[in-house]
Amino acid sequence: MNSNKRFIIEKETKRSYNKRSLVNDEERKNLNGITFIRVGKNIMAVVKPFKAFRPRKGLENEVASLPYDVYNRKEAKQQVNGHPIAFLNIDRPETYFSDDYDMYAPEVYQKAHDVLWEMVKEGTFCQDREAVYYLYELTMNGRSQTGIVACASIDDYQNGVIKKHENTREEKEQDRIRHIDACDMQTGPIFLAYRNNKIITDITKKVKETTPIFDFISEDGIMHRGWMVVDSNDNIQIEKAFSNIKHLYIADGHHRAASAVKVGLKRRTKHSNYTGDEEFNYFLSVIFPDDELFIMPYNRVVKDLNGLSEEEFLSQVSVKYEIESSNVPVRPKQKHQVGMFLGGHWYQMTLKSEYENNDSVDGLDVSILQSEVLSPILGIGDPRIDERIDFVGGIRGLEELEHRVNEDCKVAFSMYPTSISELFAVADENRLMPPKSTWFEPKLRSGLFLHSIK
Repeated sequence: MNSNKRFIIEKETKRSYNKRSLVNDEERKNLNGITFIRVGKNIMAVVKPFKAFRPRKGLENEVASLPYDVYNRKEAKQQVNGHPIAFLNIDRPETYFSDDYDMYAPEVYQKAHDVLWEMVKEGTFCQDREAVYYLYELTMNGRSQTGIVACASIDDYQNGVIKKHENTREEKEQDRIRHIDACDMQTGPIFLAYRNNKIITDITKKVKETTPIFDFISEDGIMHRGWMVVDSNDNIQIEKAFSNIKHLYIADGHHRAASAVKVGLKRRTKHSNYTGDEEFNYFLSVIFPDDELFIMPYNRVVKDLNGLSEEEFLSQVSVKYEIESSNVPVRPKQKHQVGMFLGGHWYQMTLKSEYENNDSVDGLDVSILQSEVLSPILGIGDPRIDERIDFVGGIRGLEELEHRVNEDCKVAFSMYPTSISELFAVADENRLMPPKSTWFEPKLRSGLFLHSIK
């Protein structure tokens, strides 16, 4: 590259970078006065600090709420009863209305806006003065994971720097699009992952030696701690480290991510002279290193045996799996093992070697169970829409599988959890996992960090 061409690239406006425009097939970014030259398609992650709205000191435990989609409407209303500043009141504003009120009506979303900004006015939420990164640590059963709280780029979502592994449904997106748009705030962080980076790990370790900005144990026993990255050099180094990371991965929150991106694109249309610096160009995320993440299984229950007797069903399954009776509930200990609860008895299923598959998607245990048992034997062609199958998060335990079979199902399958490396492999191939392949625990709380897009 000659010096004149380099000068032209470096003097391009910040807007040209953020709109992902190319100059002589080269892309550059200029953040915090540091210019990076990127050639061709070698685009790396843009992860920026922000001025978070956070609960006033001491209110974090009262405000923090599980994600909005953990509850159905009835459960959400019960949960907010007696908890006036729980963030679920804002995330599920239909709880302010009668049970038969249209939960998607414009005035419902307006209520979320009004409650949120009234809480800001009253001082329940306060905005930090400087744009910084934050740390969020969750500890469950003695095991901790710590993520960087920051804003990821909607352009990175669009251009594939942020990788996805699930499809989203338009009707589920629309709810959060209306919610974000009405509130002028991103309220539910997207759970992202990255391949471990030593620079970020070292800074995280150092910051965690300082006094946390919040420290509490929620009613489910999860410990939550947060820190602000106050050292300006640490902030610069975190930003630079992410700029050298090729991909981020959505671990959980595909619908929230898609909704935040669509709101940002919508606002770009309204503001044709946008520069790319506006907050709506970014979405709230907590970004975890892959080696700290814990994935639980996503188990399956089926309501009938597709006209087969228990003996006929076992006989057909035994063609593909070795089946052993068990006197105790079966929690698979390795890949290609599946637990099965049928007729009041537990069985361990081990896939026969001739049915193993090395494909990144077809070789997943949930895929093999679908292709070898659920579809050909039980007649479940599309598990996304078939009402005969249901999915049970691993956090509910094997007891819930027994309960479902005793109550409204005929057979349950306990799965070996999908690994984070399997998730990365699928996403790197720009492919999709079967529905309900991963269950991440612990869940990020909403309300601890908010990102304004005004």
